[in-house]
Amino acid sequence: MSACTTCGACCASFRVDFAIQELDDRGGSVPCGLADDINDTLCRMRGTDHLPGRCAALTGQIGGTVACGIYEWRPSPCREFAEGSDACDRARVRHGLPSLHAGS
Repeated sequence: MSACTTCGACCASFRVDFAIQELDDRGGSVPCGLADDINDTLCRMRGTDHLPGRCAALTGQIGGTVACGIYEWRPSPCREFAEGSDACDRARVRHGLPSLHAGS
């Protein structure tokens, strides 16, 4: 099982900004109801700019079992986020989870 299906720390740690063209009402696939416009070219996943942050598409408990409610339609920053990357480890530590590199 991938750490991504049991973690969710990244979904509750970072702002997720992406091109407005990725919204479904603009020809993309991200549901527009889950994003807020920032300006004429960018939008942000709802919940990722709050403190504490948590993407509106995230279901489950961080560090338990989680899922992305729009996984097939998620924006490019989420598609590009790499499990085990430095950013992943920072998010995990922020939520009291061990680094994926701990002990290696």
